[in-house]
Amino acid sequence: MISGSICSLRITERTRETFHHEGTETRGKRQILAISDSNCSVQYEAVELSSVTPCLRRDNEQSESTLSAPPIITGKEVFDLLHDDLAALEGEFGQDTVSGVQAITEIGEYLRNGGGKRIRPALLFLSSKLFDYKGPGAVRLGAVVEIIHTATLVHDDIIDEAQTRRGRPAANTQWGNSKCVLAGDWLYMQAFKVAVQERNFRILDTLIELTQQMVEGELLQMEKLGQLITIEEHLDLIYRKTACLFSVCMRLGAILGGATAEQEEALGKYGHDLGMAFQLVDDVLDLTASADVLGKPVASDLREGKVTMAVIHALERCTTQERAKIETILRDRAFNGVTHAQIMEVLQHYGSLEAATARAARYAESARTAICTFPDSEIKRALLWAPEFVVAREK
Repeated sequence: MISGSICSLRITERTRETFHHEGTETRGKRQILAISDSNCSVQYEAVELSSVTPCLRRDNEQSESTLSAPPIITGKEVFDLLHDDLAALEGEFGQDTVSGVQAITEIGEYLRNGGGKRIRPALLFLSSKLFDYKGPGAVRLGAVVEIIHTATLVHDDIIDEAQTRRGRPAANTQWGNSKCVLAGDWLYMQAFKVAVQERNFRILDTLIELTQQMVEGELLQMEKLGQLITIEEHLDLIYRKTACLFSVCMRLGAILGGATAEQEEALGKYGHDLGMAFQLVDDVLDLTASADVLGKPVASDLREGKVTMAVIHALERCTTQERAKIETILRDRAFNGVTHAQIMEVLQHYGSLEAATARAARYAESARTAICTFPDSEIKRALLWAPEFVVAREK
């Protein structure tokens, strides 16, 4: 049990096993972790974790290189590492979203209390800790990336005419589109106002590039709604809307820690690939999870005219009749005459859900590989753990 004024996480380990591989002992385990938090926004449930990917390293006591896996880190240990930072983040986030205009403060508080895994600031914390950074900038910039992420969600819900977000009424249904558009704009500006306190032009340049990519991504997605896009177009949208922010979180932590250009590039690559995996899994869950788990209607992407990886995979293989069913949903933005079960039958027939999950797993593997050159440490092990957590999650 991890307890504190902000978070109280419960982690239950159900199974564990060790194994051997080709005569060389490799420590590893499979765990099913039930992680829940009744007191704050962070919630994780039922994730199955396998051993971390081995990294090739030189054993100084041997004359030849050996392939060995760093010691495993558990979910509890990861959250122990970040507990104080995440608690400080909540305070900073709350303080930074207070305005002299009551509506902005109310919307900001509503959004902050709406849940969320805080994965993006957690990545920034881990990246900075990799270089033993101990200053206040990590919490400050952690709040910045979470505020930017929150602003994008506000604008996304308005554009998508969403009714719910994380199991609650979307902010735009409570305050109206006009106020929420302006509140989202204010949050963007507030994020930059906080970031300026670092007095670092590289940080500002990185954040400016990020926001441009994210806005361009949203505009591109709007242009492609209802269209049968290619996998390449879809991956570009994922990068702009999700993976770019993950990458920037890792790069910001590296900048704070005084990383070399090569180290920053490696961590940026890790963040990119982790973000790609994260969104691909999100897209699969949108089709397969229940509305209660999602906190929104099942297959919301299809209802909004968005084509994701599994659907693109099926469209490249399905019959004319099956294709017509999918096109009907995209055109009508509703399941009129076509059921969710019928679409799932098509996706399952062509192994499309498995194909999308496999692509996510490849990105996760690539993320782990990107940081193999860093020396073994508790922080590195946490970063090696994160991709498997992202791929195995159920919500």
